[in-house]
Amino acid sequence: MRAVTYFFQEGFASLVRSWRPAIVSIATIAAGLFVLGFFLMVNTNLQRIVSGWTDAAELAVYLRDDATSDQTATVKTMIDQSGLASRVRYASKDDARRQFGEDFPDLASAAGALDRNPFPASFEVRLNGDAQDATPAVDRMATALAAMPGVADVRYDRRWLERLEAVVKGIRGVGLVLVLLLACASALTVASVVRLAASARHDEIEIMQLVGAPISYIRGPLVVEGLLQGGLGAILAAACLLAVFAAVRARYAGLLHDAVGLTGVTFVPVQLLTVLIAGGMVLGCIGGFIVARTVR
Repeated sequence: MRAVTYFFQEGFASLVRSWRPAIVSIATIAAGLFVLGFFLMVNTNLQRIVSGWTDAAELAVYLRDDATSDQTATVKTMIDQSGLASRVRYASKDDARRQFGEDFPDLASAAGALDRNPFPASFEVRLNGDAQDATPAVDRMATALAAMPGVADVRYDRRWLERLEAVVKGIRGVGLVLVLLLACASALTVASVVRLAASARHDEIEIMQLVGAPISYIRGPLVVEGLLQGGLGAILAAACLLAVFAAVRARYAGLLHDAVGLTGVTFVPVQLLTVLIAGGMVLGCIGGFIVARTVR
């Protein structure tokens, strides 16, 4: 216990003595961890958006204006017999124009002034749980519906949701590479600052070696100094993340809800935030350990 107390006392004193380069090191770690935390926060909310859209995935069958009642009934029968629909709602051309006016009130007057109703009648199909695990079956049904007489087009939400998920995975991969690069830069920055501190204590270290001080008493403060830099950088990154989260939630929560249906912006889970801070301390320890190993 006495040794640990000595390590922290010496590490803190060295940090105070070389505070200017230490600020650079702390800022570098904070920047790297902030990018990681921000990436995790964005990823968490993107996953919520995609999951919400996936749960509400629908298949829309748009009918031609000249579709007969028999053709419309045939389309409805096929959907009902597929076993993939939990709800089927028929929307007439007038229903479609009224819904457009509710969704886009600024354009409602322009749509109402047209000589003819440009909106097609449609069947809005809410898929059931079986359909969510049977994408090929839904694809086959969508292809069959598109080829039926009286059908103008078929829109299947899950197709573009799969493309969106692929884009999210790509962003996640790029973010991971960026975070790894920043982590390496942070560890090297800490090592450089700790090396400067070790150089400033060169005479002191030599005296300790001459009097036979244990090597752990020489290396320990260097490792602790790196740990302190990493911990302070992680705390700074967490504070910046909280500030950005509060600003986004206060200013853009309503816009995000209206635009993409996101109910409340979610912060990084407490467990991940704890791991983030611990990760900063580990990065600092690695930087300090790199320098400590050079002391013989």
